[in-house]
Amino acid sequence: MTEQAQIFIDGAWTGGEAGRCGDVIDPASGQAFATVAHASLADLDRALRAAARSFAEWRTVSSYERSKLLRRAADLLRQRTEAIAALVTREQGKPLSEARLEVAGSAWYAEEGRRAYGRLIPARAPGIRQLVVKEPIGPVAGFSPWNFPVSQAVRKIAGALAAGCSIIIKCPEETPFSCIELVRCFADAGVPAGVVNLVFGEPAEISQYLIPAPQIRKVSFTGSIPVGKRLGMLAAQHVKRCTLELGGHAPFIVCADADPEEAVKLGIALKFRNAGQVCAAPSRFYVHERHYRRFTDAFVAGAEQLKVGPGTEPGVNMGPLANARRLEAMAGFVADAEARGAKVLTGGRRIGNQGNFFAATVLTDVPEDARLMVEEPFGPLAPIARFSDLDDVIARANSLPYGLAAFAFTRSERNATYLGDRLESGMVSINHFGIAAPETPFGGVKESGYGSEGGSEGLEAFLQTKFISQVGLREAAA
Repeated sequence: MTEQAQIFIDGAWTGGEAGRCGDVIDPASGQAFATVAHASLADLDRALRAAARSFAEWRTVSSYERSKLLRRAADLLRQRTEAIAALVTREQGKPLSEARLEVAGSAWYAEEGRRAYGRLIPARAPGIRQLVVKEPIGPVAGFSPWNFPVSQAVRKIAGALAAGCSIIIKCPEETPFSCIELVRCFADAGVPAGVVNLVFGEPAEISQYLIPAPQIRKVSFTGSIPVGKRLGMLAAQHVKRCTLELGGHAPFIVCADADPEEAVKLGIALKFRNAGQVCAAPSRFYVHERHYRRFTDAFVAGAEQLKVGPGTEPGVNMGPLANARRLEAMAGFVADAEARGAKVLTGGRRIGNQGNFFAATVLTDVPEDARLMVEEPFGPLAPIARFSDLDDVIARANSLPYGLAAFAFTRSERNATYLGDRLESGMVSINHFGIAAPETPFGGVKESGYGSEGGSEGLEAFLQTKFISQVGLREAAA
């Protein structure tokens, strides 16, 4: 192992002052294939100085010019899709086809940044002009996860840059090389040194140092609920604005008037995409008793047809889990459900003894108090339950402290409206997959976090409001 993933501070790639590093593991083999440099506190201090200095300059660049640079970075990202997708698959595990879609779709905020509009408020007296303007909030500390290493990091980087902010992005040690190539696109596009800084390292050490730092004005985190709560508390202690995109436990409701075949088709695609390691993936399937047996049989058949293997192999539908800890977690969920009377219709086990492969799993008769029904599984486990009353299933769907995404199938406009109104979720998608586009807000409610990424709402997260009231002055006599 000679290859090392480096950090990027103030326009320069470096192995870090302390020379610390960790292994990068191929999840398909379980073997280390490279190392990743870990930032020291001295490295973080350099990044903070660079972010503060460059912000003073970057904020004065017009939104039009910032948009051109973001477009250039997006073009480079698309041109390099094949090479970056191969890195994603090697270090994260997802099939190459999914990696290509992730990379090619990671072009955000170039146009949205040009629409940071203010407003003019009519004054109460003549000669007074009252303005509301939007300004970049300042240097950002961003923390992105390993499940979508490119698309999650770009939401924070591009959002910050479009608003006129600089950023220190802490990307995951599991997937450093794809994140490096993403940052390289911004650098090669001409983004000034210090505006984008990339670090890896011990997560708790980095967050506890960056968030309280006086240079940081904004925190953006995507990850688990427990970690998000800790970072949110730390940000609040220092009065830092925060966007938290945390976990979920999305219900997938198939109504009595739905098309069960269409629901099965989408359900399988969404559930087993990225081996279920998707915060917005459906993880509780509620099917009306009219379709329950038909839906369950078709879902099991579809799960069994999935080809599981290394993401580089042709025809693979589902790759490995990201790490060995996820294997243990899946086994624990299944064992708990079976102990409570659940039936495993397919899967429920690890595949082979090399790599982190786990079979696509379908369960029925899972009690509502089983861990699988109350904790986010974040893996390829699909519990299917029946219902008979729409109000009852909505209450079951809303019973958890999570509210990121929800899915429903119905042919009734009335039911669709009712579900959209009553489901307690930051995003509701009915009869299709309609979330996570760059122009739409992505975010949750309750313990799934607060704030949004994407759309005008995502840009707003990096802006602060200033009110200016001025009285016209008489020109001095010539």
